Amino acid sequence: MQLPPITDYDTYRAWRSDTSRFLPVVRDIAAVHGLRCDAPHVFATGTNLVVGLGDELILKLFPPFLRAQYVSERAALGQLRGKLSIAIPEIVAEGERDGWPYIIITRLSGVVGSQVWPTLPEAEKERVLFEIGAVIAEVQRVPVGALYAIEPHWDVFMQGQIAQCRARHERLGLPQKFLAGFDDLLRDAATRIPMRARPVILTGEYIPENFLLARRSDGWHVAGLFDFGDVQTGWGEYDLLGPSAFMAAGHPRRVRSLFDGFGYARSAVTFALKRRLMALMMLHRASDPLRHICIPGWPEQVDDFVALQELIWPD
Repeated sequence: MQLPPITDYDTYRAWRSDTSRFLPVVRDIAAVHGLRCDAPHVFATGTNLVVGLGDELILKLFPPFLRAQYVSERAALGQLRGKLSIAIPEIVAEGERDGWPYIIITRLSGVVGSQVWPTLPEAEKERVLFEIGAVIAEVQRVPVGALYAIEPHWDVFMQGQIAQCRARHERLGLPQKFLAGFDDLLRDAATRIPMRARPVILTGEYIPENFLLARRSDGWHVAGLFDFGDVQTGWGEYDLLGPSAFMAAGHPRRVRSLFDGFGYARSAVTFALKRRLMALMMLHRASDPLRHICIPGWPEQVDDFVALQELIWPD
């Protein structure tokens, strides 16, 4: 009952496809902490190995090469505990097995956003986006504390993203008409994006797969937030990108709802803001606009980044 010393994602993905390789370890870890694990449920999505131990607890195992995600998740859950108006997991136990760090956390109630979002009426989508904007702002009001130690710091992270941005998007197949405008966009990024402003807590992933919704008498509401493995600190607008691309999808009222929840008045939504957001979207660590901007046929609708930012964040 040992976990292997895996050092790369492809090997890890192949290994985790066979539950018989790790479920005995999962049961043993649960037993070490005096916890029941009669009917474990393996969550297929997500980067790390996540297994439900029952209705109340979840074991999250981090392969050795993703130890940094364990550090971020553990520190973020500790820093945010008791400071938000919505639920986040609480750490019940933690440890390490064969070089794999792990945490056992409480299981939140609710429905994963990705299961509900496509079927929501438009008015409820706008409300959920308002609530997500408000949650982002609430998280960013919490002091960064020990999370500031997570590296790279924002300015170093941005410099690295700028340096490899063009090569990344060439590899991902971004049309040439957008690549032609990269030099101007990256010059603007270096001057418009604050590099040394007061840092706030960033998750980088306010997307439907990472929050829970609950149905009340008046419809669906945001009820919980999870997955803090990519937490870093930096400029707050970075966390508007996920809901902008995956959820607002160029609908003016949805965009307005997100900004309203975040606390940005209409007067704040200027060309300069949109230009910063456009640059940040291309510099995001998970940036893949062809697959992540949920506006059907958007590459055929616009010819440059200025037109694209107006399409994503219309007035």
